Amino acid sequence: MNRRGASSIAGNPVLIGAATTLVTIVAVFLAYNANNGLPFVPVYELRADVPSAANLVQGNEVRIGGARVGVVSEIAPRRHRNGAVTALLTMKLQKDVEPLPKDSTLIVRPRSALGLKYVEITLGDRRLPGGRAAPGFRNGDTIPLANATPRPVEIDEVFNTFDAPTRDAAQANLREFGNAFAGRGDSLNEAIEVLPQLLPNLERVMRTLSAPDTELDRFFRALGAAAAEAAPVAEQQAQLFVNLDVTFRALAEVARPYIQESIGEAPPTMDEAIRVFPFQRRFLANNEALFRELRPGVRALRGAAPDLADALEIGTPTLIRSQILNRRLIPLFQSLERFANDPQVPMGVRGLTSLVRSLDPTLAHLAPAQAVCNYVTLFFRNAASLLSEGDANGTWQRFIVVITPTGPNNEGGPSSAPANGPSRENHLHTNPYPNTASPGQPRECEAANEDYLAGRTVIGNVPGDQGTDVDRTQRDPSVPGGGG
Repeated sequence: MNRRGASSIAGNPVLIGAATTLVTIVAVFLAYNANNGLPFVPVYELRADVPSAANLVQGNEVRIGGARVGVVSEIAPRRHRNGAVTALLTMKLQKDVEPLPKDSTLIVRPRSALGLKYVEITLGDRRLPGGRAAPGFRNGDTIPLANATPRPVEIDEVFNTFDAPTRDAAQANLREFGNAFAGRGDSLNEAIEVLPQLLPNLERVMRTLSAPDTELDRFFRALGAAAAEAAPVAEQQAQLFVNLDVTFRALAEVARPYIQESIGEAPPTMDEAIRVFPFQRRFLANNEALFRELRPGVRALRGAAPDLADALEIGTPTLIRSQILNRRLIPLFQSLERFANDPQVPMGVRGLTSLVRSLDPTLAHLAPAQAVCNYVTLFFRNAASLLSEGDANGTWQRFIVVITPTGPNNEGGPSSAPANGPSRENHLHTNPYPNTASPGQPRECEAANEDYLAGRTVIGNVPGDQGTDVDRTQRDPSVPGGGG
């Protein structure tokens, strides 16, 4: 009887058709809901706030590191208090993703050029520096908008960069690059031939650039900051390129052979520079120290610059005329050379050095008498004018008779003491060593400048500062400070 029942069921086409239809319906249902997760399978559900969900639809994948870990089950708009509108995504993720670290980021990325998209999650750190587990999002939490970084770039935004001016410029670039490479096949072949010699050096350069100490990332951030600073003057920069076009057109006229020869001579010049620059570095360092030491002197020359300019202007024609003198000086310098090579000369130089060294204190004491007080010039001028009066028969000496005062110890004869009164005129005034601004003396010119103190005996330097004003001889009014 059991065999008959089994046979009846297998042989009943209605039952077989009903079972087949039921299996097909279940398969279609499971296939239709596969993107939303299989039924009765536990999931880790999170919501995420993103700037835009354009072209993202329900059922799109959620990936971590390229592996599918879930699907987008719902997309809804979300309005914020400031009026901005974002998209709120509901994602069903696999349980092994839970808990997602709170420093994780997500971005809506294109899956193909046709507009299909998916959500990519970049996992954050699951461990804190101390080894403790990092906090994560719980089931049902919302990932904030701040974690939706970086800002996605849509394919239409990429295409929009190739507007008409950009396409025209690209065509011009291709045309000009084609012209630049035309007829230079041999040079390109030579460049490719020596390229292997460059690569080892390039490897060292790349290793240096990639080192953490180089901080190349800061360089690009600085470039970005520089570009931001240059953005307000973009119009001026555009005008600069227009002007450069005019300049390069002018350079095109001398490109061959002059600029071409310069480029051809550049490699051996660079090789020579690499060889000699290490030696020049020491020279430049010494120059830098020299100019640093010359800075006070140059600052002091600022006031004398007009006089130096006049001197150079006057001296230029003189130097031109001095060529004849230079030729006549050749025998003189040859004689000086023979004199310098004479073995007896060093002995004479040493003796002269000893003489000058012994005269140095005396000259240091006497020099201010002329440099400050002009006494030597005044002495010879007064000596010359002593006999300047005369007639056709000859000259005579100019003098005046001074009658000495009367009284005890007066200057008219021998005395036992300096004249010291009792009359107002009978007082001795003598200053055998007047101050001349010499070393150890006050800066004053006493001779001929000291006041006559009537009624007082004054022997030696006169009290007070007599100043440095003296009679100037042969004064040139065009020279500051006079002359002579």
